[in-house]
Order: sequence, then C-alpha cells, then structure tokens
Amino acid sequence: MSLLTEHWSYDPFLLVAGFVVLWHGVGLRRLIRRSRPERLPDLRRRALRFYAGIAILLLTVESPVDYWAHDYYFIHMIQHVLLMFLAPAAIVAGAPWQPLLLGVPLAWRRRSLPSMLHGGWARPFRALGRGLMRPWVAVCAFNAVMLVWQLPVLFNLAEKNGTVHIWLMHGSMFAIGIVFWLQLIPSPPVKNRMTLAGQVGALVGTSIVMWVLAMAMSLFSQHSWYSSYSHIPGVTLAPFADQQLAGGILWVCGDLWAVPALIGVFKRLINEEGSVDAAIDNILRPRAVGRPRWPSSSPWSRW
Repeated sequence: MSLLTEHWSYDPFLLVAGFVVLWHGVGLRRLIRRSRPERLPDLRRRALRFYAGIAILLLTVESPVDYWAHDYYFIHMIQHVLLMFLAPAAIVAGAPWQPLLLGVPLAWRRRSLPSMLHGGWARPFRALGRGLMRPWVAVCAFNAVMLVWQLPVLFNLAEKNGTVHIWLMHGSMFAIGIVFWLQLIPSPPVKNRMTLAGQVGALVGTSIVMWVLAMAMSLFSQHSWYSSYSHIPGVTLAPFADQQLAGGILWVCGDLWAVPALIGVFKRLINEEGSVDAAIDNILRPRAVGRPRWPSSSPWSRW
C-alpha cells in the first residue's frame, strides 16, 4: 500500500493543471449557454474525456510513477507510454479547444486573437504549427521523438538534468502526442486532414516502429543501454533485465493502443465506404484526394 500512498509530488505543475481545468470549465459553461440542447450531452462527454486526460497526465508526472521511474526503466517506459499515447489521446478526444478559447475574457480575445492569427511577430509560430499539422510530418515527428529519447546519450542526459527531463523529454513527448492524435481522432473544430486509409497506415507503421524498438531492447541486445540505471542503491533488479521488461511493456502497449485505434478507424472507414470490401479496397488502393481546406468562414471567427 505504501507504494501507492508515498512519494507523491506537489509541485507547481499541479496548480497549472488546476488552473487549466478551471479555465476550461468557465469556457464550457459559456459554450453550453450558446449551444442547442441536443448538443449538450456530447459537450459533457467531451469535457469528461478532457478531464480524464488531465488526470492521467497528473498521475504520470505527480504520482509515485514518476518517483519509481528514476529507479526502474520499465516504469519509465510506462510513463512514456502514458505521456505519448493515453493522456494526449484522451485530451484530443475531449476537444477542449472551443471551451479554452471561450474561457478567455472577450476583450482579450478581441485584442489578442487577430494579432496571433495575422501579426508578423507570430508568423514563425504559425508556420511551425502548419508544418507540424501536416499529417505525415506529424506521424514522422511522433516516431522520431519516441526513438530519439531512447538514444543512450540523450536518455542519460535527461536522467541527470531535471530541466532536460521535464521540459524537453516529457514536454516534447506530450506535445507531439497531441499533434499525432489530432491526425486520428475527431477533435472539432480541428479537422482531420489525413484520409482514413492514411490513418490505418500511420497506426500500423507506428506500431511496427514500437515493435522494432522493443525487440532491439530485449531480443537483440546483450546488455543495458543506460548507465543511469546501473548501480542504483536498493535496486536488486539487474539493469539488463529491467530493460528487457521495458521492451516487453513497449511491445504489449503497441497492441493495446493500436488495436482499439485501428478498430475505430476501420468502423469510420466502413461507414464512409458502405461495405467492408470497399473499405479494404480503399486501404489497398487509396483514391487521390485534394488537400483539405478550412471553410472560408472560419469557425473561430465568431468567438
């Protein structure tokens, strides 16, 4: 029981998460007041998904998971899976963008939003956002972040430097997780630009990358990659056994997240095509489609 009750963190991030939840709650109330009654159940379901994502994020970085991740690599791997897959997926499914925007006071929105959307100072940020939101850029960046932080030199650096660990490693994993899941999960008013057939390819390709990484850690290695997990006082689990266990977790998690996601994409594809045969044919021989465009009257303009 002490494993669950001890070693919780109470740092300023907890206050930030609480502030975001309150901010979202204010915007959600404003959105509910201006929405049709038939939309309310969906808005409440999305809000619950968003709050669940925030709760998972807090458990990942504030609970004993974070404490024990410094002693056991396999727990660190669980933490990475939560940061890149489960928490971002729940937040994206919660579509918090409209409530968060409406949570900003009207005067601030009218003064700041045009500058962010059209101001010269924000041009590099808009270009970065447009680049990352390109479907295959997002998928490749997601896999690159997952692989790069497993390189021994960078992983050991992150274990020795708290700033690198929290803001660069964990921050980049969570942020690119949001971008990745925005390509796969409907999150209005953000539009999925990746075709359903492309989403199947992205999910399968990412799963393969995870399996290859898992095999490299567990089957194709003879020793631990990470010196930061060697000779930790009080830890009896051998570093290489710890790494093999982490590889097994990565392998299993590749199935646990990919299979439900694939089922969801297949269901949407079957509904769109009208039959299983047509859906499979679309995956094997995808039709050419034009680049999706935002409507001329942006849904953000009325906020």
